[in-house]
Amino acid sequence: MAKGDKKDKKAAGDGTVNICRNRRATHDYEVLDRVECGLVLVGTEVKSLRAGYGNLEDAYARVDGGEVWLIGAEIPEYEHGNRLNHKPKRERKLLLHRREIDKFAGKASEKGLTLVPLRMYFKEGRAKVELAVAKGKQTHDKRESLKKSDAKRQIDRALAARRKR
Repeated sequence: MAKGDKKDKKAAGDGTVNICRNRRATHDYEVLDRVECGLVLVGTEVKSLRAGYGNLEDAYARVDGGEVWLIGAEIPEYEHGNRLNHKPKRERKLLLHRREIDKFAGKASEKGLTLVPLRMYFKEGRAKVELAVAKGKQTHDKRESLKKSDAKRQIDRALAARRKR
């Protein structure tokens, strides 16, 4: 997401400020369940996220040894950082309660299900990731959902034009 994209960065009524979204996730996957996770970061990563940089495009999560790890998420180096800057694509630990990890690990271990990050945001000053248990869509399912969204968009346009009269 570009730094100048202010539409997605506005604070919502619940005190959250979006950093980035994984828009392909809802296109490529059918979301079954969602959970909010904390994110373990270093200082320069937080500064880079506050500047509005972050990318979840090719990211996924994996349960490893009773811990959940975010893999493939890119947080670019902080431009004013020094030689102690972070690695942009390093694995980051996600913070969940033990019950949540067990619940989601059980679901994610089923055939065809995966853990996909949907969005990264700040909530009350803390970095969070919305993680989803998702099932991959087939090509025909993607076409069908595109047809539905196109039909909905046309209906909404027609209703808006009717209201203006």
